[in-house]
Amino acid sequence: MDNREEVREFLTSRRARITPEQAGLPSGSRRRVPGLRRSEVAALADMSVEYYAKLERGNLAGVSPPVLEAVARALRLDDAERAHLLNLARAADGSDVLTRPRRRSTGKWTPHRSLQWTLDAITAGPAFVRNGRMDCLAANDLARAFYSDLYAHPDNQGNLARFQFLDPASRRFYPDWDVFADVAVAILRTEAGRDPYDKDLHDLVGELSTRSEEFRTRWGAHNVRHHGTGTKRFHHPVVGELTLAFEGLEMAAAPGLTLTVYAAEPGSASEEALRLLASWNATGTRPPTRRSPAG
Repeated sequence: MDNREEVREFLTSRRARITPEQAGLPSGSRRRVPGLRRSEVAALADMSVEYYAKLERGNLAGVSPPVLEAVARALRLDDAERAHLLNLARAADGSDVLTRPRRRSTGKWTPHRSLQWTLDAITAGPAFVRNGRMDCLAANDLARAFYSDLYAHPDNQGNLARFQFLDPASRRFYPDWDVFADVAVAILRTEAGRDPYDKDLHDLVGELSTRSEEFRTRWGAHNVRHHGTGTKRFHHPVVGELTLAFEGLEMAAAPGLTLTVYAAEPGSASEEALRLLASWNATGTRPPTRRSPAG
């Protein structure tokens, strides 16, 4: 991915979303661009218009951390967007060559047996390990049963982004499909900034851009995010609706990989659904149809 183009489109998209009123500036009249003008961002960041225009053209090489922070403040970047801007600056400098995690091939990497033991020890909820490309690299039995639609079709290649955008089953599995789609693209965009030299990621983005207009539109928005905790709704083909909390834990022993664990509220209908799913997975006996969880 072209670093200068990434920088240019990211900064332009962040500038376009801020209204003058949000920045405490008069709106004026005859505005020809959405959001702020370059001159207004430059003033907010306390730098010359010429210098900010250079940055927005994609020239981040050699830019100091205080200047990047000034731009981040002016554009009201959140933590994930700040980190993305710093990653883009490191890529422009070439300084990420020594610090970025080594790329992993999903076809070769296998979990250490102690990691699989750890996953298998989690029996009350789905637990799996993914990389920044959203490849599921290891999972416990309940996660494989939970993501049965993902694993049902070889074309998904165990990749949650392919499942999201190319497999019609995802529309049923994710009741809030648009929300999940936004999250998936933001995760991939964040990974592209963190490791811009990942050929497998380039290939995945190219495939999804070619085959899915939904993906292509979202990719062009340049949104990024940290995806560490929250609550999600699902509709499983066997046990029906579930509302699950999740925690995503960065793996210190394997940079670039995330351990995700789903859990249901104790005593809830979703907790009972997970127990039914575990029983179905162990016995192959389909449980009786459940009512939708209240609330």
